[in-house]
Amino acid sequence: MIGELTARFVADELIPLERLVIEREANRGMGGDPLIPPEIEDKLKARSKALGLWGIDVPVQFGGHGMSALIKCIVTEQMFYSITPFILPPDSPNLHFLQESCKGNQIERYLLPYASGEKKSCLALTEAGAGADAGAIKLKAERRGDKWVLNGEKMWISGARTADFMIVIAATDLSKGTRGGMTAFLIDQGTPGVTVPQEFSVIGGNFHAYSVNFDEVTVDDDQVLGDVGQAFAPLQNRLGIRRMECACWCLGYAQRALDMMIEQAKARVTFGAPLAERQTIQWWIADSFQEIEMVKLLTYRLAWQLDQEIDEGKRAEIRRGAAMVKVQATEMATRVIDRAIQMFGGMGLSKELPLEFMAREVRVLRIVEGPSEVHRWMIARELLRDGRPSEI
Repeated sequence: MIGELTARFVADELIPLERLVIEREANRGMGGDPLIPPEIEDKLKARSKALGLWGIDVPVQFGGHGMSALIKCIVTEQMFYSITPFILPPDSPNLHFLQESCKGNQIERYLLPYASGEKKSCLALTEAGAGADAGAIKLKAERRGDKWVLNGEKMWISGARTADFMIVIAATDLSKGTRGGMTAFLIDQGTPGVTVPQEFSVIGGNFHAYSVNFDEVTVDDDQVLGDVGQAFAPLQNRLGIRRMECACWCLGYAQRALDMMIEQAKARVTFGAPLAERQTIQWWIADSFQEIEMVKLLTYRLAWQLDQEIDEGKRAEIRRGAAMVKVQATEMATRVIDRAIQMFGGMGLSKELPLEFMAREVRVLRIVEGPSEVHRWMIARELLRDGRPSEI
């Protein structure tokens, strides 16, 4: 029922905005202007909240619906049937990071306003020399008296100029790395010493990234998120949830592309026959359908696993599953959208259709949240541990 409700919201509210989104993206050039005007975004927020689509996976005690990861998965997939970049508050990965790690007054200052959609956050993890290898971060947080002082730089941080606060991952003991040497800090927008000097315009309509400098940024102990030196475990859990969401984004885009292919195959006539009678077209459609269904099953299984009680012995399996769905979904959507563009020919390349926008968005997803090559390496490392395949 909630999947059908979300699909109606997308059809009624988001798809009619796609022409506006395409035009704004084409006209803004290298700038980072939002693709949805603020007044329209406010209306979308009001409408989606009235429908009960906010706080899907926010626990009831924090003002949400307390629904499962599987339900959130289905809702996200439906939302990304459209290219209109509207995210239902709150963005899940940081929600779960905060839920797992907030303590004391952090719950009132950060978790509750974030869960209700009053505040936005971003994750400041990546650095110039620490992308997929999160353990290589160099931004340093050192103890001076009763304060923490942060110095260094982050790069490719999406939302850095619009977030109300950042979750910043810093090295508190470089010798320990990910095994006790990484700490998360909550840094408010406008904190002295924090600057966002550079904006990077990159491929894709939604993704704008920034560099963030930390120059003698001084914070108290109550800005430490979780335990000192223990940021890596909740960070990994947060990344796993985002990778599942990436798969849902790809499922939504791929399903839209497949539906467009089916419609075009029936309507388009070449050399006296509809495209639907061409074996190549039939195979494109058949292969796309099968690939979508297989990725959907993998993604739903991962969501179901996340909904179970997770003991330490299962965390490695879930990390492997998140890596797997991230690789399979992004590469599947790349193939499906490419087939759709090929079927539509010149029109598929144009901004008259959402396909070229979708193709660029999916290309971004093969790098962010960990490139496919690193995920394959992680999966292989688990399976080949101790020099032999482990049990699956």
